[in-house]
Amino acid sequence: MIFITLAKYRKKPTKEIFAQADKLFEKTVHEGAKILDRYLTLGRYDGVTIIEARDEKAAMKYLARFGDIVSTETLVAIPREEARKLLD
Repeated sequence: MIFITLAKYRKKPTKEIFAQADKLFEKTVHEGAKILDRYLTLGRYDGVTIIEARDEKAAMKYLARFGDIVSTETLVAIPREEARKLLD
């Protein structure tokens, strides 16, 4: 499964907060979840992370470790072609 997580820093980001987040991201594979990509963004959210996980529980467990740094909103992503098949 693919998950898109939108993140907003709980405090103003500093070098220390970035270092703390990077340390948590060091394990890109963690208990059934893997980071595919990360972006810092402008606008309503500070960052976007794309995660692949075996299921919602694995994604939630992975993301829970970032709770002190960011608040998140996570979306389940369905590939376009798979979604189109559901409409037939």
